[in-house]
Amino acid sequence: MSVHPKYEGILSLSRPVSQKHPPMSREARAAQFAPFAALTGYDAALDEAGRLTQQKELPEEERLALLNEQLRLLQEHRQMRPRISVTYFRPDDKKEGGAYVTLQGRFRQIDPAAKTLVLEDWQAVPLEALYALDSPLFTEETARMV
Repeated sequence: MSVHPKYEGILSLSRPVSQKHPPMSREARAAQFAPFAALTGYDAALDEAGRLTQQKELPEEERLALLNEQLRLLQEHRQMRPRISVTYFRPDDKKEGGAYVTLQGRFRQIDPAAKTLVLEDWQAVPLEALYALDSPLFTEETARMV
């Protein structure tokens, strides 16, 4: 690499040291330029764009009939507070799609006014978002029918 003759004289000089100010650490020097970050929010935008969502599946008639029967059984045995596992579709707040979420707990009631299934801890699941239900109650009732 060739050096312009104009600068040859200063290349061998040591770095000047201030008599008034102590040397600054690398972190402190870098912090001076942080407010000038050209792409503020870029990392957050990348994370959001890379976050995956699922599309809601429309249930077939068979699944809807099964869910209706399971809801009927739950309502019929609500005093027992049966343990259930509820899988439902939760829409994403920021982008199209969402995620399938599974809650576990004890069944409290079906609220017809709010159109929700309510668990003992008052978590409510919209009936229109239901995807699957599971409970020992369903296997017991099926065994009785056979």
